[in-house]
Parts: sequence; structure tokens; C-alpha cells
Amino acid sequence: MKPSLVVMAAGMGSRYGGLKQLDSVGPSGESIIEYSLYDAVRAGFGKVVFVVREEFKQLFHDKIGSVVQDINGFDVDYACQELDAMLRGRKIPEGRTKPWGTGHAVLTTKELIDTPFAVINADDFYGKHAFEVMAGFLSQNCGSGEYAMSGFLLKNTLSEYGSVSRGLCTTDERGFLKKVEEYKEIYWKDGEVFSSLESGEEIKMNPETMTSMNFWGFQQDIYEHLEQQFHQFIDEYGSELKSEFFIPNVVDTLISENKACVNVLPTSGEWFGVTYKEDKPLVRNNIAKLTEKGIYPENLWEKK
Repeated sequence: MKPSLVVMAAGMGSRYGGLKQLDSVGPSGESIIEYSLYDAVRAGFGKVVFVVREEFKQLFHDKIGSVVQDINGFDVDYACQELDAMLRGRKIPEGRTKPWGTGHAVLTTKELIDTPFAVINADDFYGKHAFEVMAGFLSQNCGSGEYAMSGFLLKNTLSEYGSVSRGLCTTDERGFLKKVEEYKEIYWKDGEVFSSLESGEEIKMNPETMTSMNFWGFQQDIYEHLEQQFHQFIDEYGSELKSEFFIPNVVDTLISENKACVNVLPTSGEWFGVTYKEDKPLVRNNIAKLTEKGIYPENLWEKK
């Protein structure tokens, strides 16, 4: 059975200034998400579930989903990350408009996935090798709690145009993930990497730190853990209008409770993404270079 792919695409792109998930960066107008789907198809994934806002569902289908489905026979489905999804009777606090976060995004796909699956961001470029390695892991006969993560060096994941959020990782001597700690404000400053904490303190970061870019591989049992932790999160932090339920925090809890082990998968590919509008020229240039090398065709979906 082929693994599935969950693409988190419900963000509003407030820092980017628009719906960056669908912005054109390829030579024939392709978006970053299309390069991920192209790599996923070649690596052996059989289904994709887009996590979107209800208002953008048709747009995603018309611009991306229908194309992939028609040309490649890829199974395509959609989950809508609305604020009331999976609350199970709990109330949305007055004034809440921000989505509940990446952990909630994955939880909304619970009824649509019946295979081991990977999770990625729609606006991140991970590269061919990352998908091949993850597909290989997910195609093994793994048991409950056996997960994986593709890691990238922190210095290779930052924007030159503003701060970003990153999950910083530590591993044990066997290469298994020990802990993921989320930092919301990481940025370049005078050639070095810093982070501003909520307290206002500025700390220097190690640019070689292994970093999670939300490329995860899970077994079906993750849904039970997600639902349990999400409801606990809502009960404790749901009244905070900007609180978010992150995948790295879920995984960190499972590791600390000895309920999961996470293989950190080495990848030879480079990560880049569009957090800010100013990132777009660099992304387009990187994809142009990959196209010139023959790694990608001029038109991803052109029938041969």
C-alpha cells in the first residue's frame, strides 16, 4: 500500500501579503507545492490530502488538485481546517480568528487517511531526496509509535527578510529524536543567528542545529495522540486568542512519555521557502537552477 501525503495549506500568508501557497515560482507558472507533489508522485506516494480553509478549497482544486489527479491518477482529497473542527463540543473563544496550528491541521485529516503518511508545509521546498527517503521509511512494516522526521540545518532554513518560527531538535547517539523545541522569532543579525524570547531576551543560536521543517512521517496511531493532546490543549490554552497547537510539541510529549521513537532521516536536498514576499526571487532562482540541471522539466505536468 502506497503512503499518503498531507499538505498543510490553510495559512493566510499574512507576512507574505497573499495566498503564497499558490503563487507562481516555476518556469511554467508552477507553485512550490507543485514541486512537492511532483517529487511525491515520483517517490511512490499514492494520495494527497490538502488541509485548506473552506473558502479556498475550490481554488486549490482548480489550480492544483485537479491537475495532479488528471495527469497522474493521484488520489486527491481535502480537509478544511475551520476553528470548530474536532472541538467535540468545546466552544470557540470570542474573538478567535487564528487557526489552531499544525497539530490541529493534521488532526482534521483523521477520516481521510488509512495508510502511513507524511506531513509537509505547502510553502516549503524540500527536494526530491527528502521524499524518496520518507517514502522508503513509510513503506516499511513499522509498528505503532515508529515515526520519522526529515531534518535540515538551521542556517539553511532562515529568511534574509525577517524572523521565522522553527522547531530545533536534539538527537541521541542512535540518531533518534530526543526533543523538539519551538522558537517563534529566529533571524539573522550581523552574520549570526539569534532568537527573541517572549520575555524580550535575545539569545544567540547555533546555526548548525538540526531543525524540523514540518516534514514528518507518521503511522495511523498518531491520530489518537493528536486528538487527546488537542483537547487537553484547548482546555488549558483555548481561551488565549493566539495560542497554537504545534506538531513538534505533540511529538516531544510522546517521546518524553516513551510512546514514540522518531527516526531523523538524513537528506541531501536543500530547503527553501516563501515566508516573505522578498523571498520569492530567491525561490524562483533556485528552481530555475534545478530546472537547468535537468532535475525538473520546464513544465512539470506536460504530457509526454
